[in-house]
Amino acid sequence: MRSFHSLDVGCSLFPFRRFWPPGCCLPLCLAVFLTGFVLPALAQPETFEGNPDSSAFIPIPKDTDDWTRHFRLGALVGLNISANFNESAAAFNSLGGAPQNGIFGDGYVRTDQTGNAGGYTGYWGYNNASQYNAAAQTLTMHSINSFSTTSGVNSSENGGFMPGLEAAYGGNLWYWKHARVGWEAGLGWLPISLTANSAFSGTASQVSYVYNVGNVVLPSAPYQGGPSGQGEPLIPSTPESQTATNLEVSGTSQNTLDVSLYTLRFGPTLYWDLTQHFSTSIGVGPALGVVSGDYKYTDTIMTGGFPTRTSGQINATDVVFGGYVNATLLYHTSESADIYIGAQYMPMTDATISGNGRSCQLNLSGQLYFSVGINWAF
Repeated sequence: MRSFHSLDVGCSLFPFRRFWPPGCCLPLCLAVFLTGFVLPALAQPETFEGNPDSSAFIPIPKDTDDWTRHFRLGALVGLNISANFNESAAAFNSLGGAPQNGIFGDGYVRTDQTGNAGGYTGYWGYNNASQYNAAAQTLTMHSINSFSTTSGVNSSENGGFMPGLEAAYGGNLWYWKHARVGWEAGLGWLPISLTANSAFSGTASQVSYVYNVGNVVLPSAPYQGGPSGQGEPLIPSTPESQTATNLEVSGTSQNTLDVSLYTLRFGPTLYWDLTQHFSTSIGVGPALGVVSGDYKYTDTIMTGGFPTRTSGQINATDVVFGGYVNATLLYHTSESADIYIGAQYMPMTDATISGNGRSCQLNLSGQLYFSVGINWAF
């Protein structure tokens, strides 16, 4: 059976202060104040197991009828999470095509399955009609040979509501006045997806590759030939000339952080039955997190009316530390099951994913969680 108790919150919370990043004292003080102010104002049931006149912690007997353990499972929503993306000037050095492999910004001329017999290939394609000069009988491909910018690019994105899951298990060990004092361990999973777009400018070296296609009638653009080299129009596999031109260009950068945040927390709890159907608890303690996933990016510049893109992905895992304070309100729907709603503040250190002249900083210093689910007492 359940017994109904009250609780008070005092300076027993503060030994865990060393686990918290700077700036987290306000939520602790607020939680202490609200708990101390609101709960004594509520009407208290007359039945309790502890001694309200004593400040001692009384161990809960093993053979008590009081159900001392619980397990809960629910959905949560995280918010106040943001990401900062930083791209150095060197990050854009790889922007361009791969002409050495026959891949250009507006088409391709590659080796077909005949091995380009006779110096011709059927494995080619182009994107724009303007690339074909019928009078000169030439087809021109373009590629960015190099790109440089004098400054990097910074962008940021603030996330909205992010759904996830949580589970917790805990128990009560002592009576303290009207309260029950115990512990709780919790697990959380929160998928995070943040995308930021930014603009940049710089100087590009564009190389034009001219193929003499002769009297071959080219299919209308856009055209993409297959690798077989059979039954397709053939063009020379090597250009007859190539010319480099320097251009002032602008571009855009899209950065996406797609990770999962796994959290583990453990700390003391105070539990108090408010009425026959409602109870509340508060907890505080250290927390550990693991951030694992991908940082994806796509850079695009426009030259000569066609886009040149470079995409990449950085995979990484980072460990973060912090603490938490939470409050939970439970409604007893039956003797062993509750519906609960909860709020939790869990400040943590930032997670960083970096590589290829880029870095992404996931800001977890102000993350908040709201949850709802089922709690089972036993």
